[in-house]
Amino acid sequence: PVCVVAFTLFSLLLLSGFPAGVQRAGSCAAVIAYYSRPVPAAIAPLTMLVTFYHFRGGVQTLIEDYVHGLARKVLLIAMICLSYGAAAFGVIAILRLAL
Repeated sequence: PVCVVAFTLFSLLLLSGFPAGVQRAGSCAAVIAYYSRPVPAAIAPLTMLVTFYHFRGGVQTLIEDYVHGLARKVLLIAMICLSYGAAAFGVIAILRLAL
């Protein structure tokens, strides 16, 4: 599953035009115009979701390997809440730009 997530993330970053998008983002109006188009508005939330899913898996592995006891449980819960919250925040922000 890790390879599938990494490949999906890489593919979405290429489809979203991430390298060119950094150069295009000259003004607020340009960013809003870019995300008002249907394809970028569909790909960007998917990229956010897959990115934070990949983040959650990596940090979960790190915590499980190096943290023990109650701290492990607390950090796992906090990390899951953070990753899903950040993904939701990113998706909502992009949808607000698109609409």
